[in-house]
Amino acid sequence: MAMKTVWIVLLCLFVIAQADQGGFDVRHHLSTVTRYSVSKDVTQNLIEGSNVPSECTPIHLNLVARHGTRSPTKKRLRELESLAGRLKELVRDAEARNLPSDKIPGWLGKWVSPWQGKVKGGELIRQGEDELYQLGVRVRERFPTLFEEDYHPDVYTIRATQIPRASASAVAFGMGLFSEKGDLGPVRNRAFAVTSENRASDTKLRFFECCQNYKSYRKAKEPAVDKLKEPVLNKITASVVKRHGLSFTKQDVSSLWFLCKQEASLLNVTNQSCELFTPSEVALLEWADDLEVFILKGYGNSLNYKMGVPLLEDVLHSMEEAIKAREENLPPGSYEKARLRFAHAETIVPFSCLLGLFLDASEFEKIQKEKPLELPPQPPKTRDFKGSTMAPFGANNMLVLYSCPAASSPKYFVQVLHNEHPIAVPGCDGKDFCPLEDFKAKVVTPHLKHAFDNLCNANLDDPKQNHPSV
Repeated sequence: MAMKTVWIVLLCLFVIAQADQGGFDVRHHLSTVTRYSVSKDVTQNLIEGSNVPSECTPIHLNLVARHGTRSPTKKRLRELESLAGRLKELVRDAEARNLPSDKIPGWLGKWVSPWQGKVKGGELIRQGEDELYQLGVRVRERFPTLFEEDYHPDVYTIRATQIPRASASAVAFGMGLFSEKGDLGPVRNRAFAVTSENRASDTKLRFFECCQNYKSYRKAKEPAVDKLKEPVLNKITASVVKRHGLSFTKQDVSSLWFLCKQEASLLNVTNQSCELFTPSEVALLEWADDLEVFILKGYGNSLNYKMGVPLLEDVLHSMEEAIKAREENLPPGSYEKARLRFAHAETIVPFSCLLGLFLDASEFEKIQKEKPLELPPQPPKTRDFKGSTMAPFGANNMLVLYSCPAASSPKYFVQVLHNEHPIAVPGCDGKDFCPLEDFKAKVVTPHLKHAFDNLCNANLDDPKQNHPSV
């Protein structure tokens, strides 16, 4: 009976602890390092069910996707190698000071980087391959009439940047999309084409590398962003030092937070570096990461997303071509039915901003007038701009063009899906589904004031040039 009482008490304590943390799972708070499987069903700004009438038929699909989960980059691999030596040094220092052993996390002194000896990084890992493969399978199952035809590269256009993790993501997606559609091997794969443009001139998917004014802005702004994040790192460093008695520096804490994100996202390990931080500290570190995304890639500056207009124009052009083919009754197999693109967080975030995602109506009006938005509020206040939902690994926006019965007016509609779910679009009056003409007038046209070359390569200091504020 006494043993039963002990178990009941322990269970109650566990429930209370979970309640105090709100069922906290660090894997949901990793900003743009979040895994797709963790993020894709988060309901932020999503619309339950579908507003698409059953009599409407999808006739074209545009996809803009980020690559899947990848390994740390070469520079970060070196940082983790250095961290291993630094942690051993901290433990030796603590032992020399006779710090109680229960204050020192058991894993700390013997930690070795899981990527030790690895000299190249940044590649798509197996989880990332599976994310994109499964996405391809689900897209085909969701839109069977779009993908019922035999494959032809002009019917199903697949584009990726020249960066290997993006093209590998395109291949993984295509293997899922066209699985059992060919005769290659026991699973009946088929070959398909993935095209890339030179990274120096890819204004549709790597506009951030082609835009000289953006590169100048980013270089100039990065120190200010670091300054904004500094109070958070200082506060958390002091707390971690006090809690564990170890002589962590601000740089140590920054590296440990990076390690936490890699361990939790890539390895599903949450009981080592991540446990150095409390849930409230994780929330602050996540906010600091999101702040950087907001200022350098998102709504923090109109140049961040205006430079993505060539991609938005390409999306609209593909829809207009699909409508033209339908109006001219072209035979199946003679026109494009899907344009599928694979790129980076620096692509998906600006593109989401061009669509006005995760904004309310007043904020959407501001960005169309090229007015600055307030920075995302610091926790515990809530915010809509989160890297974990806007641009996790494998993040995607789909714009599906529908044809509705001739009796209806208008005839063509667009549905916007974010990470496979209908999402509120301010330019569509807060709906996910609206007439194409409304989408063009309220979402696309206001962004077309500036040509890419004028925006990106002209002298922004020249008062004769008409540019958005930066």
